[in-house]
Amino acid sequence: MFLGAPLAKPTFAITKFDDERMLAFGFASVSVETDGERVVDSQDDIIEPGELERAAYDYVLRSRDGGVMHEQMGVARLVESFVATPEKLERLGLPADSLPQGWWVGFKVDDPEVWKRVKSGELRSFSIGGRCQRREVVE
Repeated sequence: MFLGAPLAKPTFAITKFDDERMLAFGFASVSVETDGERVVDSQDDIIEPGELERAAYDYVLRSRDGGVMHEQMGVARLVESFVATPEKLERLGLPADSLPQGWWVGFKVDDPEVWKRVKSGELRSFSIGGRCQRREVVE
């Protein structure tokens, strides 16, 4: 997971900060908006909700390390992870469409210089890294 600058949609912006503890929160990725619209990311990819959920669980089990702009690693650590699905939201007593179908994360930024970049807005979103097998979507 990386702190980055480009935003595919405003949904991906870092939306919550805790200055004292250098914590940043927001959606790392969204598959489906609350209105049912599928999200096409900045690489023109669509991540199916089930695939995003599997990727999130794999990341939590195997890594939890945060970096900057898909390069510098070891500057942040995952402290919160929740994949919002209609089923989970209903179990929480919320309408199935009350949140986007996506992966909400929180990171503890350990590097004070990186935290300054987050707070200034230079690093204003989360970006997932990974590999995939691309296939054309026919609607």
